[in-house]
Amino acid sequence: MGRAAARIIGLKREVCVSAVCDSKGFVVGRGALDCDTLAGVTGDLVESYRRTWAGQEGGGTAVAADVEAEHAADPLGGLLERADAFDAVLVALPNLPNEFIPSVVERFVRRRQGLVFVDVLKRTTAVRLMYGLDPLVREARSVVLTGCGATPGFLAAAAVLAAQSFISVEHVNIWWGVGIANWDAYQATIREDIAHLPGYSVERAKAMTDAEVEALLERTNGLLELRRMEHADDVLLQRAGVVDRLEQVEVGGVMDTRHPKKPVSTTMTLTGITHEGKRASHKFILGDDTTMAANVIGPALGYLMRGAWLKARGLYGVFGSTEVLPMVAR
Repeated sequence: MGRAAARIIGLKREVCVSAVCDSKGFVVGRGALDCDTLAGVTGDLVESYRRTWAGQEGGGTAVAADVEAEHAADPLGGLLERADAFDAVLVALPNLPNEFIPSVVERFVRRRQGLVFVDVLKRTTAVRLMYGLDPLVREARSVVLTGCGATPGFLAAAAVLAAQSFISVEHVNIWWGVGIANWDAYQATIREDIAHLPGYSVERAKAMTDAEVEALLERTNGLLELRRMEHADDVLLQRAGVVDRLEQVEVGGVMDTRHPKKPVSTTMTLTGITHEGKRASHKFILGDDTTMAANVIGPALGYLMRGAWLKARGLYGVFGSTEVLPMVAR
């Protein structure tokens, strides 16, 4: 997802990438990093970036001015020491276990004031942990926007708008479809989804080897069908007043890990009672040709822009994707 973010940011003029890290190291520039280079990274971030950069420099083209590309035992610590290089953080890390991304945000907030954070967390448990950081985030005069991908995020925000037609909402159903040509492209996302399967857990999915994941996908012909997922759309919609009970929100979907075409269309259906006492439904359908990356990273960047807008107006704390509208990163 990080590589997808680099590709999309490279097409924008209002945002740029100035720092990035993986589990082995970090790359930081005093100017904007080249997004085409970052999008092409495979394997080790630092080694891949060094090879590409050196090759382009040899041809007479520098990727960026004053770039540090360093391996580190603590890559996040390396970024923290260079936090003046960036204003906002898009957290596109795998969230296994649930505490991981909340702990990353907490570490940044304790070290540097005045940052904006956007995550694409999915699990209810993880988003609740993010809300628990609100006093610390406000004290640090920072902004955190949580659950800002496709679901939760894009589709939950659409449900807030759809709810305006009704006196009461009975049910919100989100049914997603994702198609990818090869599971290697989104290993972290697929592991998180495996954790939702009957008989699996976050801990079990995290401990699975690549061979075990491949064996599971072989048994299912590359398809994963997930129902009644622990998705934070429920708590986010409850906080926004759309539903009274978490049970009124249901999330599921189908992922095809062998074909890029979506196995089903992604829809959000909200059913409620109008002021005339009639039951009706609004349905929001995503275009089948929009990819998971487009529907996750696009909204995340829109929420990042909104986070900067909030901070500029002195509004600090942790907000969910259903509490503010995203802007558009041009």
